[in-house]
Amino acid sequence: MAGDKKAYALRLDPQLFAAIERAAAADLRSVNAEIEFLLREALARRGVKVAASEPAKRGRPPKTGGEGAAGEG
Repeated sequence: MAGDKKAYALRLDPQLFAAIERAAAADLRSVNAEIEFLLREALARRGVKVAASEPAKRGRPPKTGGEGAAGEG
């Protein structure tokens, strides 16, 4: 999970949430990612620049020395 993201409780009208949910499904995004995308898009239209955040790291973390090395045990 991304520890550097700000958690914020958001209350939405159920019909608005349903519309966002449909848009998210069409774009193959989660509802949270869709809301973030829409907010960035709206801010860009207003001329507000938001720095792109570093994408989440994927895959396994690199092995550290000594753990699970061949020949141990």
